[in-house]
Amino acid sequence: MKGQLDKLAAGDCCRVTAVNGEGRMRRRLFDMGVTPGAEIVMRKVAPLGDPMEVTLRGYELTLRKSEAACVEVEKI
Repeated sequence: MKGQLDKLAAGDCCRVTAVNGEGRMRRRLFDMGVTPGAEIVMRKVAPLGDPMEVTLRGYELTLRKSEAACVEVEKI
């Protein structure tokens, strides 16, 4: 199932298929290791959905909902 990272629930596992967005945001996501092929586990989502905590490449990363919406994923 394909979708966006911000739509996943806690405990879901996925693989990054594409990173959208422009300029700074896209560059920032790449610098944090959010690249196509990377596996992500959704750890926690704040009560209002923003921010969310994921495990990526062996470390915990907190993303804003707007950043997560730029990441296309497929569940694994």
